[in-house]
Amino acid sequence: MKAHLNFTALRALEAAARHQSFSAAAAELHVTPAAIGQLVRSLEDVLGVQLFTREKSGARRLIPTDAAERALPDIRAGLDRLTRGLSRLQEDANGGLLTVSTSPAFASKWLLPRLEHFQNDWPDTDVRLHTGLNLVDFERDGIDIGVRYGHGQWPGLTADKLMEEEVFPVCASEWLDAHGPLDRPAQLEGHRLIHDLSVDSHAGFMGWSEWLHRAGAGNVDPTRGLQVNNSAAVLQAAIEGRGVALARSVMAQDDLAAGRLVRLFPQIAVAAALAYYIVYRPACAALPKVMQFRDWLHAEARATGDLTQEQYSR
Repeated sequence: MKAHLNFTALRALEAAARHQSFSAAAAELHVTPAAIGQLVRSLEDVLGVQLFTREKSGARRLIPTDAAERALPDIRAGLDRLTRGLSRLQEDANGGLLTVSTSPAFASKWLLPRLEHFQNDWPDTDVRLHTGLNLVDFERDGIDIGVRYGHGQWPGLTADKLMEEEVFPVCASEWLDAHGPLDRPAQLEGHRLIHDLSVDSHAGFMGWSEWLHRAGAGNVDPTRGLQVNNSAAVLQAAIEGRGVALARSVMAQDDLAAGRLVRLFPQIAVAAALAYYIVYRPACAALPKVMQFRDWLHAEARATGDLTQEQYSR
């Protein structure tokens, strides 16, 4: 019986139920109303179940039966997955479009400055960058691979650790010339701190309060200062001399290398509890374009780590 079911007939059923009209379903699917009716009747014959009741008058002349209403949510979900699967079959697995998900700040401060290296190595792969602070559904939103910051556990996703990092204060060299020297964290007392509101301390992100506590600077008020709800903008505010920001080493690495920021108190090393992870659905792990991007991310992270160690050893 199931061998007689087909994709087109199920699409006809779903469209007719949604529009409550064979004519409207036909217009959507670019066939005739008679063809929609025939497809629906073929399903009824194969299944032995009535799918619609037909009224002689009124605005709603085509009404799904209770049996059809119960089945339609699963049918719609199945059609959505089939459509996504067919779209993926049309892509060139060795190239085509690669959709990458990450936070806006990581994209602007780390990924985008390096992305040209990947595109030079894999010119047949076009990258679509999906940025946002909210977690996305990789299957629903068509995400191939992403980079997330956390503890490494996200339901339904494989997570490969990419980079660990340190947390430390930074400022512009001009700001330090005007307000320094600063040799000990306790000397931050009275200076403007820049706070990152886009991170949640309850999720393990380190803020000023925890860092100052670990650094033994109990005299510094950890609540006062400039508050910004974007991690990249926090660093930009420090670059512009607005005060002292609490930076994550991965995010600040390029600004430190270029001299736009200066690390304060390098003798104090405070490791972040969270790390960056490459994430992807297990079903996509063997796709060549996913493996290529994953391997490239690891290579870039190793290069970043080598450069960071060289900077810190100077």
